[in-house]
Amino acid sequence: MEVRRGDPPTTADLVVIGGGVLGAATAFYATRAGLRTVVIERRPLLCTLTTPVAAGGFRLQFDNPEETELVRESLTVFEHFSEITGLRGYDLRLQKQGYLFVTTRQDTARRQAERVAEQRAWGVTDVELLTGDEARYRFPYLAPEIISARFRAGDGFLDPKRLTYGYALASSATFVLDTAVTGFTLAAGRLARVETSRGSISTPAAVIAAGPFSGPLARLAGIDPGFTTVRRHRLTMPEVPEVPPDAPFVIDEDNGAHWRPAYQGAYLVFTDPTTPPSEPAWDVPSSSDFVFQLLDPTSEHAVAHACPFWRRVWERGSDHWILQAGQYTYTPDHRPFLGPTPVPGLYLNAGYSGHGIMGSAGGSRRVVDLILGRADPRLNPFRWDRPLTHRPFDVI
Repeated sequence: MEVRRGDPPTTADLVVIGGGVLGAATAFYATRAGLRTVVIERRPLLCTLTTPVAAGGFRLQFDNPEETELVRESLTVFEHFSEITGLRGYDLRLQKQGYLFVTTRQDTARRQAERVAEQRAWGVTDVELLTGDEARYRFPYLAPEIISARFRAGDGFLDPKRLTYGYALASSATFVLDTAVTGFTLAAGRLARVETSRGSISTPAAVIAAGPFSGPLARLAGIDPGFTTVRRHRLTMPEVPEVPPDAPFVIDEDNGAHWRPAYQGAYLVFTDPTTPPSEPAWDVPSSSDFVFQLLDPTSEHAVAHACPFWRRVWERGSDHWILQAGQYTYTPDHRPFLGPTPVPGLYLNAGYSGHGIMGSAGGSRRVVDLILGRADPRLNPFRWDRPLTHRPFDVI
């Protein structure tokens, strides 16, 4: 890994735009394949926009086999990260404590049973369907109203910043900071140069992996992926004695609220489907209303509905909290765009709809294989020109 704060190299085999987890992962796989790779990051440090606001979860409990396989590959990389990257002893702070989806509703319980059957058919044979009593026996802090849960012990969470810097450190890419991409120059109908605020880079290929700014960057090349950006918050409560440190990622499927242990407390989030889209922003404003929606037991999004100990936290009111906001980048079917665009030489690694951390290894490796002609773009389920069917909003 080489870091520059001045002019970028004038040539490269590949230019990657974006210094978050997906840009760093793309750089890792590209340099591993022998490509001279330059990563352009507009901000003065890597991993400072959307990636560090993530809760860092990973899971195989999806509603489709394509994303399941994408993330399955990533999980293998996470589990063997030090060995695969050559970073001896590198610690992702990976914790396999499981993902636990709970519900108090009969209709959701039926969907949980159907989902578990589907996941087992896709090879996720270790996912469990639990009754309310079974779930409470294993997780006694659950509410008595819980009637059903699905759980996979092999799911869990890690540190997104350590993951990003691990990919970057293990690569031989040149990372150019404090530099903006300002345009693309084509020659004979294909990409010839990436224009930056510090000069041009001649290159036959570029990957846009810039999170919420992937759409505006693509439009500089005359194409529009149709991304939608939506503000999402993460509430950090670093000291909450009621939080069991060995708890799984707990998701209330009835209201979208979820939490997981972090520090000596928890990260708390929820994805409200009524949140309107917003323009991509370098500084995403936060709203304290989010905190009250999660913690006030009378709120429809309260974490106390599934886990009553959060009611005590609210009543005490003295616990410290830190609120941050980022933006998810959605596609119409909530699956990423991976691979070539209509501009020859220009590729996308974006649009993960909140699943960029867990999809980073599998998605980035696929993009690099497509660049090198190792994969058939017609067989790519995440290709640009796939049929796009609107999918119902997932709770995470």
